[in-house]
Amino acid sequence: MTRLNRITDISGIRVGHAEDARIASGVTALLFENPFVCAVDVRGGGPGTRETDLLDPASTVQAVDALVLSGGSAFGLDAAAGVVAHLREAGRGFAVGDVRVPIVPGAILFDLLNGGDKVWGRYPPYRDLGYAAADGARGGAFALGSVGAGFGARTANLKGGLGSASSAVPGLPAQVGALVAVNAFGRVTMGQGPHFWAAPFERDGEFGGLGLPPRMPDDALSWPREPLPGANTTLAIVATDARLTKAQAKRVAIAAQDGLARAIHPAHTPLDGDVVFAVATGAVPLGDEVADLARLGAAAGETLARAIAIGVHAATRLPCLDLPAWREIGGRLG
Repeated sequence: MTRLNRITDISGIRVGHAEDARIASGVTALLFENPFVCAVDVRGGGPGTRETDLLDPASTVQAVDALVLSGGSAFGLDAAAGVVAHLREAGRGFAVGDVRVPIVPGAILFDLLNGGDKVWGRYPPYRDLGYAAADGARGGAFALGSVGAGFGARTANLKGGLGSASSAVPGLPAQVGALVAVNAFGRVTMGQGPHFWAAPFERDGEFGGLGLPPRMPDDALSWPREPLPGANTTLAIVATDARLTKAQAKRVAIAAQDGLARAIHPAHTPLDGDVVFAVATGAVPLGDEVADLARLGAAAGETLARAIAIGVHAATRLPCLDLPAWREIGGRLG
């Protein structure tokens, strides 16, 4: 089986996007073939989430049917309702008597000031975008860059975007995948130059193959653009085919947050709503639960760092990433 370097390399996961160019925003939905164990770790100071309390290991529901990442800030939380509607039509959901309730946690990023037309009337369009993303969800390859939840995303100096990557877990017969919408307060490159912070983890030139610079740029650690409180967020999902409990999945989500710190400077600020979900399909049992869990967490962090750089690289597609590349698409994204 050919590795696609996508989160869909984990069997049982489908991904769909929907976006609206007029509003310069969009939605990405992950649908699961079966309900899968899920946990979440929130590090940003301004998160926006839906149904994350039930992901606590002490909560009754043990698995989720789908996950949703959306633009639109709090308005984008409506996207999950569209995915719920799609799943209900398919007869999916947590059984309560003869009723099934689809379990669809989600998170949102802020893209309300990116130049799109946000005068959408009484109700925002995110419920319909969520339904469309779910309806279009497929296994295999899917688009990266300025698509779905990453359509209107930005970083401090470049267009943000939707990225994904996968990798085998060294020492285990398991694999991990990552999907991320990068809308960060910080930079994914070292200052204004073309070199990605995630360069040490790059594989096969997947985000340009430039490697590390011969010397650290003078502006590598300079502070990003003028901050705007609440106007940022990186949303991520890491998935594995390992068999995990909710508590173990939580530990993987915590470790995967290191991927943000490796790929974005700065990360986890009071201006971001950084969220990482972790999903486990359960196909591969762990041997040594402590050592194997450590291997999974390390691989998840490295894979997420790669996905972040891949998403921005796919959204910019410039020979040298030293310009605010969202100007390339008509200026509608700010």
